[in-house]
Amino acid sequence: MDLNKMEIIGYARVSTREQNLDLQLDALKEAGCKLIFEEKVSGVKDRPELDKALAYLREGDTFVIWKLDRLGRSLKDLVYIVDCLQKRKIAFKSIVDGIDTNSALGRCQFGIFASLAEYEREIIVERTRAGLQAAKERGKLTGRPIGLSEDAKRKAIAAKRLYENRDYSIDEICRILHIGSKATLYRYLRYEKVRLMNRRNK
Repeated sequence: MDLNKMEIIGYARVSTREQNLDLQLDALKEAGCKLIFEEKVSGVKDRPELDKALAYLREGDTFVIWKLDRLGRSLKDLVYIVDCLQKRKIAFKSIVDGIDTNSALGRCQFGIFASLAEYEREIIVERTRAGLQAAKERGKLTGRPIGLSEDAKRKAIAAKRLYENRDYSIDEICRILHIGSKATLYRYLRYEKVRLMNRRNK
């Protein structure tokens, strides 16, 4: 690794309702960022500048953000991104939150976040399955779509909840709800009138 080529790369993000871009840029420059990717977004779907920043980074670089909420849409999303950086031997720093994975303390802090993300995930899964069982026992689900059994209807409702949560891939939803195929899952979602979108599938 050529230490002279290691870079400190920044990422700033604001929505159309926020006015703190200059604040972020000043903090990132003070942190030593020579290149800063600026994201101005109106929604939460695509983040092209983040994609560019992640593609630009190389082993030994440091990726800096102003605050954790600038990076991830959810705790799980945040942990996933930082975990990918660590596997590529790229350090991560959040200025406001005081996290720097170059240090043992920073790595420990992020290990705690990862545990919380997994706990959050397990709680959602448990609640979804408990809801399915409760609905099955009550037998009070109404408005059954043509072509779906009562059990399939319950799964369709649960699938909608997990899909709209945006933290679960198609494969994960199928596995959690014991749905045999992606085609069946999509049929359930269409019955629930869910607006389908491009999703990660891993």
